[in-house]
Amino acid sequence: MAEPITVLIVEDHRLMVEGLAALLGETAELSVVGTAGSVKEAIEAARTLQPQVVLMDFRLPDGDGPDATERIRQDHPEVAVLFLSADVSDEAMMRAIDAGACGYVSKAASAEELTNAIRRAGEGEFLLPAATMSRLLARQRDARKSEAARERLSEDLTSREREVLKMMASGLDNYDIADKLGIGYGTVRSHVRGVLEKLGARSRLQAVAVARESGLING
Repeated sequence: MAEPITVLIVEDHRLMVEGLAALLGETAELSVVGTAGSVKEAIEAARTLQPQVVLMDFRLPDGDGPDATERIRQDHPEVAVLFLSADVSDEAMMRAIDAGACGYVSKAASAEELTNAIRRAGEGEFLLPAATMSRLLARQRDARKSEAARERLSEDLTSREREVLKMMASGLDNYDIADKLGIGYGTVRSHVRGVLEKLGARSRLQAVAVARESGLING
């Protein structure tokens, strides 16, 4: 009979830890070698216990699972990190995968689904379905495009135009902006025209909406 897959449980809720340890302890192919309740403890436990699989929670008291994963895999690239989390958002999954996780399981999964995922992780499998991975990569590409577009817009606007844009977003009219900046009304109108042109907007309202959507201004 093959040696059981060794597992380190990283979870800060004691009741959850005890439940997981009991569940995995009933599975002959798995062996829980330790538990950790924080990023710091997880890194130390991975170093001393050298598990084959780390079952990782996303949120921890002194950081989060992706931080712990990245640091663990820097020193132990052979360790498989499988996330078990209530947060199954695309953002959370993408952070976990970027950090080096091999899979992501919801805390709503059944005992059979979890133990099967741990076995597969221990055997070196990547567990995210192709469709899910494709969706995550598409979101990542879109996010990078949005970031690049935001940077281009920000670079196009002069520092004075950015000031004027923020005041427009606050609801100030051209006279108020001129008064606050200590410049002429005609100069403000020129800056506003520049802002509209660079943001591809036809009105002040549309310019503010584009700026907010692009992340140039908050609120």
